[in-house]
Amino acid sequence: MENEEILDDIGALVEEERALRERAGTGGLAPEERARLAALEVRLDQCWDLLRQRRAKAEFGEDPDEATLRPAAEVESYRN
Repeated sequence: MENEEILDDIGALVEEERALRERAGTGGLAPEERARLAALEVRLDQCWDLLRQRRAKAEFGEDPDEATLRPAAEVESYRN
């Protein structure tokens, strides 16, 4: 996956996240919408992590295509 593709995915995920957050602020979300919002947050963290990995590899002369999407549990543990 190329950087532009990752950025396109991030853009689409952010749009969906914003729409759900807007709805949450005007009356709440159904349980499945809350679950979707949580999943979006995790997926966004994974995409941003992948993009950072790719950029770092490119900066240091490595192949950015060797960057991998890390598991959600790993990416989410960075917050702690």
